[in-house]
Amino acid sequence: MAVLTHQTRQYRSKRFFEDLGDGQRLEMVLIRGGTFTMGSPADEEERNESEGPQHDVTLSTFLMGRYPVTQAQWRQVAGFDPVDSKVEFPLSPSGFGDKDDSDRRPVEQVSWYQAKEFCARLSHRTKRNYRLPSEAEWEYACRAGTTTPFYCGETITTDIANYDGNYTYGRGPNGKYRKETTPVDHFEMVNPWGLCDMHGNVWEWCLDPWHENYEGAPLDGRPWLENPSQSNRRVLRGGSWGSRPRYCRSASRSLYAPDIRSYSFGFRVVLAPP
Repeated sequence: MAVLTHQTRQYRSKRFFEDLGDGQRLEMVLIRGGTFTMGSPADEEERNESEGPQHDVTLSTFLMGRYPVTQAQWRQVAGFDPVDSKVEFPLSPSGFGDKDDSDRRPVEQVSWYQAKEFCARLSHRTKRNYRLPSEAEWEYACRAGTTTPFYCGETITTDIANYDGNYTYGRGPNGKYRKETTPVDHFEMVNPWGLCDMHGNVWEWCLDPWHENYEGAPLDGRPWLENPSQSNRRVLRGGSWGSRPRYCRSASRSLYAPDIRSYSFGFRVVLAPP
């Protein structure tokens, strides 16, 4: 077990490494099941009504990618056998693929369909059930036992996350606007459960179709597939390099059509333990 440091705290995380070949591997972190309060309280600054009502969700244990999927990992999986041949799967989709450190940057310009195909190819190759996270799993893992707007507290800075630092949240300071992604280990920061880049860098696709609020949402952490309010939209979480900090909060939600690709859209994967 490795000891990971988050500010002054230490967190012992169990990890699993999936070998993708050619020196590439996925680093997965064990997220132990439990109960948390999903959504934002009514008095949270700059919240949106779609983030309520708050409700308790109880989840089973799962593993989640320590980082968003990188460009190098994407290229490796692009060489695996296709599962859905109708899904376009370019070798190098990223708009920031020409950078010297591009291998370690998150893959972006990836649609929801393409992210699902990545998981399907990986599952077919490894005989394990990789998939996108449910929205509840994503927020549970992001919060990592915290209840503040960000896992790091009441505000955030561009010293620990990549977002548009021209804007502030709460009493936070102005910071840098990098105008591009950063490598997934750029800040050398983890949340209390050992995950990186949960705030900013790239928006991350979730399995769930969009619902306008949490009325009737599942209480067991599964994807909410029933009665979507906009069935042709899918949920994104976490904010990005181009986002104001309000959109990087743990409870913040966004939606786009599943075929949309953007310089700020990426994903990470989850895996149910055997």
